[in-house]
Amino acid sequence: MSALEVVVVALAGVLAGAINTVVGSGTLVAFPVLLAVGYPPVVANVSNSLGLAPGSLSGAYGYREELRGQAGHVRRLLPASLLGAVAGALLLLILPAGAFSTIVPVLIALALVLVVAQPLLVRRLASRPKRPHEHGGVLLWIGVLLGGVYGGYFGAAQGVMMLGLMGVLMPHKNLQRTNALKNLLVAMVNLTAGVVFVFLAHVAWEAVLALAVGSVIGGQIGARIGRKLPPAALRAIIVTVGIAALVKLTVWQ
Repeated sequence: MSALEVVVVALAGVLAGAINTVVGSGTLVAFPVLLAVGYPPVVANVSNSLGLAPGSLSGAYGYREELRGQAGHVRRLLPASLLGAVAGALLLLILPAGAFSTIVPVLIALALVLVVAQPLLVRRLASRPKRPHEHGGVLLWIGVLLGGVYGGYFGAAQGVMMLGLMGVLMPHKNLQRTNALKNLLVAMVNLTAGVVFVFLAHVAWEAVLALAVGSVIGGQIGARIGRKLPPAALRAIIVTVGIAALVKLTVWQ
């Protein structure tokens, strides 16, 4: 890359890191930039996952106060994220590039429906005699596993999906605390998939470094912004980013 391209990729990393921390879908910023500077799609996707992983960790650290007291959730859901990430990364290297092209927009649309309908669903669940499982139960574990597969494979709007699932299946949790848990799980998915790619895929290391530096800065910016947003504003951002994800993915197809 030229010096100008390095700067552009780093700036994309800042924006992607901030978006990932607030809601998710930073890939929708970074991935097309890597394509624009000349990387093939699979190399761009692999390098994007590695480059944004430090930013996800940075964002998770920025939400450390909201993570306090959630060790039980982490212990239950982290194995699902890690297993899914490995499976998704391997699928990226094995399957044809367009294998998920039809299902990805459907998953994002479903996540958006869950986010929008969450307040209504929470009221309905609260009125039922049987309370929802404190930790989301088997359904959430399976959902997080599938989210990890998707995140390891591509990852755009992975955060939107996770927030939608956790918001419905753990309705008693504050949305900011749910976002903090999402940030940690997504960070682990990106990091795990990145480790697989280091050993099995071609990586554009100059792009990874530029994205990593930018995304770490963006992660801290996103944490400062996201932690101050009321639930309604955060939900509106989730829906906006999710719709942008659908539009972008449709264009890429």
